[in-house]
Amino acid sequence: MHIIELLTPAYEAAWLPWAVQYFFLVGVATGAALLTSVCTFGPPRGQRQRLLPTAILVLAVSAIAAPVALLADLHQPARFWHFYAHLTPWSWMSLGAVLMPTFVGLCVLMCALWWLGRHKLMRLLAPVLLLSTISIVAYTGAEIMVVRSRPLWNTPWVPINLALSGWLATVGMGFVLSRFLPRALQPDAATLQGLRTLGLWLATGLIASALTWGVAGIAGQTPSFDMAVRLFKEFPVWRISMLGSAACGAVVVVALMRGEHRLAAKGYTLVLGAGLAASAWAFRWALFMGVQGVPKFGAGLYLYRMPLGGEGLMGMLGMAGLCVALVAMSTWALETFPARKPAVGA
Repeated sequence: MHIIELLTPAYEAAWLPWAVQYFFLVGVATGAALLTSVCTFGPPRGQRQRLLPTAILVLAVSAIAAPVALLADLHQPARFWHFYAHLTPWSWMSLGAVLMPTFVGLCVLMCALWWLGRHKLMRLLAPVLLLSTISIVAYTGAEIMVVRSRPLWNTPWVPINLALSGWLATVGMGFVLSRFLPRALQPDAATLQGLRTLGLWLATGLIASALTWGVAGIAGQTPSFDMAVRLFKEFPVWRISMLGSAACGAVVVVALMRGEHRLAAKGYTLVLGAGLAASAWAFRWALFMGVQGVPKFGAGLYLYRMPLGGEGLMGMLGMAGLCVALVAMSTWALETFPARKPAVGA
């Protein structure tokens, strides 16, 4: 006979690993959209224009893969229809059903305009894409922040840290994917140095955000800090995931700081870029999966074992495979049908 303790019933995880993939990819996509919009206004042969192909490739891969992970996280493929049939403007999830397709459409259009060499139209589209990007940053952050049953999530610092870590992952993906571009489109050493500088600024902002959150918590201004301290002390599942995330982030930030003279080495940029992306992914894993291992109410521990099928390991490998396939198709298309050079005044 099995006895189930009343205080600790068996709960299924509300957020599956699909959510980690989605919030990671959409964070990369928003960073790539911002970078693309800025690079669009660069001089014809300036550093920004040399970085534009890398930004476009990261944007195309992440903006297409992110909604795939989102649909998978809905558990039922046709569930998204209910968001349109029963629109509820007061729900961030319902608003996201409108904001997300708009953002993806604008990203794809921006990539197509670059491929066709329509830089003048890209500049006209950039402000619209910028507004759409801001809406996605607000929607994805608020979707987590409004969960009052999780004090660790119910704080404005969550959207800020999600955005900064996602944009830092954009820099990492830029280091990785730039090596797969046709040789004529690959950024030179000076451009990679500019990407590294951007990464340092983002890392500085992320560290400043974490320190400010800690100081505010010590001063009693943010309950989420007290909850984080409690979870760290009492629940090993949270402690392990958070320490792993912090250690990964610290290593890659140090590597970013000391990489000024190593960017010419392909192996170094690949490892550095993968590390930056992995640290952002690990932060989301700790935030979503690690937190769900502790109870909302009462005592005990919610045991979660990642399944090996589509809702766990195979799903994660499938998303990685989709991203690899998108990179392969994009680079093949660029080599077979090169992007057109912008016409004079275009």
